[in-house]
Amino acid sequence: MDKKYVVGVDLGGTKIYTALVDLDGNMINEITVKTEAHKGDKAVLEKLISTIDTVLEGIDINEVKAIGVGSPGPLDIKKGLIVYTPNLPFKNFNIVKPIKEKYNIPTYLDNDANAATLGEFMFGAGKGSTNMVYVTVSTGIGGGAIINGSLFRGSTANALEIGHTTVMKGGPRCGCGNTGCAEAVASGTAIMKRGREAVESKVETSLKDYDEVTAKEVFIEAEKGDKVSQDILNDALSYLGITIANIANSFDPDKIVMGGGVSQAGNIVFEKIDYEMERRCLKIIYDNCKIEKAVLGSKAGVLGAAALAILESK
Repeated sequence: MDKKYVVGVDLGGTKIYTALVDLDGNMINEITVKTEAHKGDKAVLEKLISTIDTVLEGIDINEVKAIGVGSPGPLDIKKGLIVYTPNLPFKNFNIVKPIKEKYNIPTYLDNDANAATLGEFMFGAGKGSTNMVYVTVSTGIGGGAIINGSLFRGSTANALEIGHTTVMKGGPRCGCGNTGCAEAVASGTAIMKRGREAVESKVETSLKDYDEVTAKEVFIEAEKGDKVSQDILNDALSYLGITIANIANSFDPDKIVMGGGVSQAGNIVFEKIDYEMERRCLKIIYDNCKIEKAVLGSKAGVLGAAALAILESK
């Protein structure tokens, strides 16, 4: 019997998004449920399996090629282990084995950034490219790379920790322990922190009109002309542009696909990235590399997990 489908599972700290997907990336059935991580590892596993059961209803299991799971890391993908992640109750937990045993279908695990990379490469903005880097900028900064049509994982499967490359010597402390990381100066969280610091200071800024300031409010007030917000964005987006230029010079990709909440803020983000790239990239690299906005949005993770299943089971 022909294999027509794969199952993609986007396992997150707050929700599990599972879909039955055909080999062209069309979603046939889908379901989203709350993870309820506080209930423990076995409860989350049971809930994950129940979502797979739901999307497989009415489908001949023999038509399903493979199952892919995207999860926050760190992971041991060779053993199918979620080693540890702050927002999920797993520690050295084999997530692959029980799924594979229940359905008798090849099952694959990868980190969520790699999954989103594969999703955009196969079904999104990166379609048709050969060498592509995916960068997501929201709470943190992460990414993945496609080299010569294949996912590049590195020797420990932790490559493309873009957010933890140093772009500012002596900069603010990052959550990883280093100082001056891209994530510490150019992420949505970094923008939010600078905005809140301004609110607590004596500087005059319209950010003080809000009960709570996030990166979104900084973008809104910068567009309205607030000088403090404009300065915050100018600094953060300059460092983001430097980060992207470093990626371009390192990988020489034909496309860099930008996703995450910060990429949704409009032309100001892409204009600043282009400005820094033109200044800092080798001309041949800059002229060849296109910066494109990710198109899969909230479906990047689940379609990426499906893409993982398709590629790994070839």
